[in-house]
Amino acid sequence: MTTVVGALVGRRAALRWVHLVLGGALLMPYWLLSTVLLGAIVPGVNTDPGHQVLSQLLALPLSLPMAAVTALVPVVRPLESAAARALCAGAAGARGDGLASESASTPARSWAARRRTSAWFVLHVLLGGIVSGMSLSVPPAVLFLLSSSFGAFGRAGQETVRRVFGEHAPPQLLIASALLLLLLTTNALCGALLARCAPLLLGPTPGERLVAAERRAAELAHRNRLARELHDSVGHALSAVTIQAAAAGRVLRSEPEFAAEALRAIEETARAAVAELDTVLGLLREETADERRADGGPTLSELDTLIRQMALAGVRVETLIGPGLGGLAPELSREAYRIVQEGLTNVLRHAGGVSARLRLELSDGKLELELENPLGADRPSRPGGGRGLRGIAERAATHRGGYRAGPQPDGSWRLLVWLPAPAPPAARSAEPPHRGAPDTETAEYGEAEYSRGGRP
Repeated sequence: MTTVVGALVGRRAALRWVHLVLGGALLMPYWLLSTVLLGAIVPGVNTDPGHQVLSQLLALPLSLPMAAVTALVPVVRPLESAAARALCAGAAGARGDGLASESASTPARSWAARRRTSAWFVLHVLLGGIVSGMSLSVPPAVLFLLSSSFGAFGRAGQETVRRVFGEHAPPQLLIASALLLLLLTTNALCGALLARCAPLLLGPTPGERLVAAERRAAELAHRNRLARELHDSVGHALSAVTIQAAAAGRVLRSEPEFAAEALRAIEETARAAVAELDTVLGLLREETADERRADGGPTLSELDTLIRQMALAGVRVETLIGPGLGGLAPELSREAYRIVQEGLTNVLRHAGGVSARLRLELSDGKLELELENPLGADRPSRPGGGRGLRGIAERAATHRGGYRAGPQPDGSWRLLVWLPAPAPPAARSAEPPHRGAPDTETAEYGEAEYSRGGRP
């Protein structure tokens, strides 16, 4: 019962009544023009009282096509959407929130959107005209009936009631109550109909939904890219700095030269991390290309620095670099560097001071990246992975490549990534592969000092 009363006379009903009266006000110019046209087409229609009422009723359907045509103007859509969000939904709770999220706030750019807006506008002014007409006529009639029931108008009032409602008319108080209930019910039903149709007619079209979904997907891809950049660059730097600082603290007195080298590596790693963080923040602030770093991040040309940092952290990396990597596109080279960086960071985090083997080669139009290292002896390995492996998978999928990672029968962990890449120039194919390894003394120290464990 409370719900019914609230729907008839509550705040929501009041707001919807304002919205409907606004529709009636929008209908007035078209209705007046239709009335004038009917008077010109049918001579004498405005002289007879009965014909006047008929012409006024006929003017309502004749005014709707004119309203439909004017509603094709693109700017009508956001105006009607704003009014519907503020008044039509009202205090409708979840339905109001849905209307606010579904209704469009931009002008109609397609004919499908214009047709929907036109249908909504016609419905709005039609129902608004009905409610407005009843709002102008019912309250005076109710006041007259109530007053005449108490004899305010004398015999003339009683005669008027009998003439309108018949000789056997029900009590005037009952008639007044029925008219008032009819007005409230009509307002509630018309408002509910508009609220139900608003998301359908004022909401985005299928084409607009597709564009919004594509925009959302692009935003998510951009956010995922920033997350990967932060994880791979800053995460690697923090892991390396933490381990290098711990190693320098342990040998500060016994091996001051190594401690000094570790501190220099910490400084270099931190400086590089700050520069990469600035690049990522520039992407986050959507700066222009001139305001960002020109290179957009490290590439494979800086791989030697990364390997030297890993050596100072206790991970010895043996490299096998194939020819033609210098001819890779900068974007592909940066992605390959990040994958190597994340792979080596996982070695440092989960296997400790072990030796690793890195292979980078161009073969059959694709770049192959293979990283292999022994599993730690203290903890059993476990399949799966955290954000690191997920980030590697996302980077590979972005470039239409793939990856495999997992323990091998020989007790090692192997990461294999392949990315489509153009064939290297023939002139570079003569360059033989070369192998390299960091300082043996550093690697031996790392094996003695760092804990070993399995890969996540």
